[in-house]
Amino acid sequence: MAHVISDETIEYVGILAKLSLSEEEKEQAKKDMGNMLDYIDMLTNLDTEGVEPLAHIFPVHNVFREDTVTNGDERERMLANAPEAKDGAFKVPKTVE
Repeated sequence: MAHVISDETIEYVGILAKLSLSEEEKEQAKKDMGNMLDYIDMLTNLDTEGVEPLAHIFPVHNVFREDTVTNGDERERMLANAPEAKDGAFKVPKTVE
């Protein structure tokens, strides 16, 4: 285990995570964090020559359709059933004085 995590680091992470850890939990967290850092170090030693960097494991492409108007301007048809209309809009009773 090349990485030794200090007690201060565990305290700080506990504060950030809003955790109240017992002494046994702090010791276990130190071991776990050291193991994680050792694993990351092991990954940095892998040969990645010729491997393209990925942002996602699956190909990402735009799945949205084109934004095209399909129903056009149907203002007159929409206003045909309105009780009252004025200047191409619905006319409603005044609600605020």
